[in-house]
Amino acid sequence: MKVLFIGDICGNTGRKALREMLPTLKDKYQPHIIIVNGENAAAGRGITSAIANEFFNWGVHGITMGNHTWDNKDIFEFIDDEPRLIRPANFPPGTPGRGYTVIKANGKQLAIVNLQGRTFLPAIDDPFRIGEEIVQELRQKHKCILVDFHAEATSEKIAMGYFMDGLASIVVGTHTHVQSNDEVILPGGTAYLTDAGMVGSREGILGMEKDAVLYKFTTQLPARFVVDEGKWQLHGLYAELDEATGKATRVEKIRMREGEWVMS
Repeated sequence: MKVLFIGDICGNTGRKALREMLPTLKDKYQPHIIIVNGENAAAGRGITSAIANEFFNWGVHGITMGNHTWDNKDIFEFIDDEPRLIRPANFPPGTPGRGYTVIKANGKQLAIVNLQGRTFLPAIDDPFRIGEEIVQELRQKHKCILVDFHAEATSEKIAMGYFMDGLASIVVGTHTHVQSNDEVILPGGTAYLTDAGMVGSREGILGMEKDAVLYKFTTQLPARFVVDEGKWQLHGLYAELDEATGKATRVEKIRMREGEWVMS
């Protein structure tokens, strides 16, 4: 099974990059299933039904979220009715939506799980305990499982990779918007990348206009962050999985930059 995971889509700039380059990515990798993180898709905060449907129309099969899940209130109108969109599974019981799902496309099935870290992020339920419970349940019927671990601390992400090694097929980090350079197949057969990176402006700061971010850092006063409209970058992960075992046989990171047309 060929899986394409694309990092945090940030605002209009990120959506533009995804729309323009997804056909190229499809041609190059011929993925069976495409997953994106969409928690910053609507002006940098949250997602709307219209944007989610836009992604699906372009060929995306599943959307994961993170700590900005609830920033756009439109999500409360559709999250319970959209099985292809998941939010962190370790949110409190009774939270709208679902924390995992099974994506079926092109004759393949991929279970996807969304978890959120606790280091430097709100103290929610234990992602390790919740994640293990979900993955063990999914493994009763599904060999191929992707975990999007939306977390701040590199150490917490690496720990999750080793914790899930041999249980999940792919563990990929999101949230920091900066792609890491540590893609690897762990000893138990899990494809791992600490952070997939971001799809958004490479001329701002983490996808936002730099002036407001600099103002906040230098004055410690509130500032309104706005998505930067500069040239984009597109980051993600490609993996190939053995469907009989669920183990990864290939993993590589994806890096693209507007105007350079270079993929590495």
